[in-house]
Amino acid sequence: MKTNDVILQTTTKVVFFIIFIFSIHIFFAGHYTPGGGFVGGLLTTGALILLLLAFDLKTVQKALPFDFMKVVAVGLLLAILTASWPLFVDLPFFTHAFDDFNLPLFGETSLHTAMLFDLGVYLVVVGAAMTMIQTIGGDT
Repeated sequence: MKTNDVILQTTTKVVFFIIFIFSIHIFFAGHYTPGGGFVGGLLTTGALILLLLAFDLKTVQKALPFDFMKVVAVGLLLAILTASWPLFVDLPFFTHAFDDFNLPLFGETSLHTAMLFDLGVYLVVVGAAMTMIQTIGGDT
């Protein structure tokens, strides 16, 4: 029996983007306030789970054709390289660089290499969680 989930699917399309935009905000706010790659990744995963609940697994995989195991690999590589790069220039492990830049549209902005590490964590969290969920949900 096929159910008619028009209201759920329509609402999900709007709420998904609200949650996703908020996860990006939490990701960028993580340097000075609570948040960062882990919490942003969890929020993104929550938004993707909402898509999976409203639509079926095949529809979401068709819309987001990512191999989430490769997302985990890229995230791990990015996090490890960012953390270990200072060892190659005679600095302690996990030493991060930062500087202030005047960027168009953003104005005076402080950029950190810690953001690259957070991006790696973000990708690992999203990739690992979605791999687990798709593996469990894909069983027939």
